[in-house]
Amino acid sequence: MTNNMLSQEEIDALLRGELVDNNNEVVAMKEQLSEIEKDALGEIGNISMGTAATTLYTLLGKKVTITTPKVEITNTEELSKKYVVPFVAVDVKYKLGLEGSNLLILKTDDVKVITDLMMGGDGTNTDRELNEMDLSAISEAMNQMVGSSSTSLSEMFSTVIDIEPPRAFLIKLNEDNIDLDIFKNKNIVKISFRMVIGDLIDSEIMQLLPIDFAKNMVSRLLGQGSDFDNANNNIDLTNQKEDEKPKSDNDSISMNSIENLSYNVNNKEIKKQEPVNVKKAEFQSFDDNKKIEYNESIDLIQEIPVEITVELGRTTKKISEILEFGPGTVIELDKLVGEPLEIYANGKFIAKGEVVVIDDNFGVRITDVVSPSKRISKI
Repeated sequence: MTNNMLSQEEIDALLRGELVDNNNEVVAMKEQLSEIEKDALGEIGNISMGTAATTLYTLLGKKVTITTPKVEITNTEELSKKYVVPFVAVDVKYKLGLEGSNLLILKTDDVKVITDLMMGGDGTNTDRELNEMDLSAISEAMNQMVGSSSTSLSEMFSTVIDIEPPRAFLIKLNEDNIDLDIFKNKNIVKISFRMVIGDLIDSEIMQLLPIDFAKNMVSRLLGQGSDFDNANNNIDLTNQKEDEKPKSDNDSISMNSIENLSYNVNNKEIKKQEPVNVKKAEFQSFDDNKKIEYNESIDLIQEIPVEITVELGRTTKKISEILEFGPGTVIELDKLVGEPLEIYANGKFIAKGEVVVIDDNFGVRITDVVSPSKRISKI
């Protein structure tokens, strides 16, 4: 740059989001994220991946831990230099609630382990080429993982969030012809996580987001501030007085806010309790034993016949013994001499009695009426 005038090359570089150093060499001009924005993005990813880890545990039957988010700004050149081997990329696009997409990057060997576990293996069948079955399986796994994490995001943003079916494919980050929306921007937000699956995987998984999409998420999250807090959880995210307005979006949240945000989502909603009226319970008194008389007539049922049966006694015999019965056989019963007989009405035990003789006929004199609570059916 000379005479305080910009050359056409310098103007073009600035329009492309680049700048020129003192040696007239064009260098990339990175958009920056504040520490608070990085912390917010890391917490969003941490909560989402925590829910996704639970879903992956259900699919694999192995303990899954996804922790330690690390947020940084990068670009395609840095990614291509650092990651030269092929990776498996899972493209996740939001179709409701959020507008944008993000890319999940996994190592091919990690995908093979996950696929083998999903197929019922022990996770050791990795000495093979990655195939379409692996890509299909990891797509389904990510579909369920990101789908469950969308539920956490929905609670966090107080709106319904949904995704399109994820698409998995092989990718080489050092290629220049990658046709993905996320790589159309020069600068990218990279969120790295440590993923541990049993004793099979201890690796890194990356989440790549366009910087404008990342900033939009943080802005929406921080912008709803006290409205989000008062409507749902009664947790003060800003710790500010009503007459204090934040100078910018970046100033509207603190580290304590992010910790409260994590507590809120992991512990669901802590709703403000409404006032309740408490009074002493009053119970009806049952001490007064008043005699209740019923005036209903029983004339309608007086003519119904009831079969009265008197049981002299019982005994149990084997079939072989019964076959030997004949005239003159004496059967011993379980009743003793003088013991009262049992009287049944339609098979229901109602009274006890004794045998009497009335003009050459046997009869039964009732000696005791069984209370209704003790009446049982004849077996």
